[in-house]
Amino acid sequence: MTMSTNDRLTENRFAPGTFAPDPRPSGAAVMLRAQTALELKLLLRNGEQLLLTMFIPITLLIGLCLLPIGDLGTSRVDKVVPAVMMVAVMSTAFTGQAIAVGFDRRYGALKRLGATPLPTWGIIAGKSAAVVIVVALQSVLLGSIGLALGWRPSAWGLVLGAVIIALGTVTFAAMGLLLGGTLRADIVLALANILWFVMVGVGSVVFATGDLPWLLHTGARLIPSGALAHALDAALSGSVDLLSVVVLVVWGAAAGALASRTFRFT
Repeated sequence: MTMSTNDRLTENRFAPGTFAPDPRPSGAAVMLRAQTALELKLLLRNGEQLLLTMFIPITLLIGLCLLPIGDLGTSRVDKVVPAVMMVAVMSTAFTGQAIAVGFDRRYGALKRLGATPLPTWGIIAGKSAAVVIVVALQSVLLGSIGLALGWRPSAWGLVLGAVIIALGTVTFAAMGLLLGGTLRADIVLALANILWFVMVGVGSVVFATGDLPWLLHTGARLIPSGALAHALDAALSGSVDLLSVVVLVVWGAAAGALASRTFRFT
């Protein structure tokens, strides 16, 4: 039986792989790796991001350890390191993430990414993975400076601290995505910075050594920054503060659920 003209035209006369490049979608792992690398470069090349993620925490750590500011107990560095770690996580995962997402939406970057084969989960996962890498670099850098200043945590405390930092990163990243993915960029810029100052103040209440009203102390622990500060302080001392861990999980789950429902790419 002879082939029709249409059959001959639609027949693939060349074996797969004859020509290069071979146009086809990349695998999920390849797309995620490429998106993570892109987001990481954007984070590290942004001067404002570096100010939030590196210079402010390092300055706070060295200044609070060396200057006689406030009453932080007999070992200042043991109190200062968890507090500064909290500020670093919050700066990168929440404030920096929210502002970056808000302006990506404003300039149409997310809209254009949405038109590529990269799925929605890949965009969010790439941003989150870049944040996790930056937080890991922050933790190593701040921990090294803390060691130079006399900080001596136990090995178990470091393990617990790493777990709490990971949990705090997820919680604040979800909050940053919620804020940056729902409001206008100019509102996000103002609100994210205001919330940063408020939450830094709340987190510092946890480390006050004087007598504080029970209601004020407990209320501070129910705010994500206070919960992270208290959880880190306990973890680096070798224990687990269950209330703070539960607070972080609840805030992270609630923010993640709301972000998945309300996140907009334009």
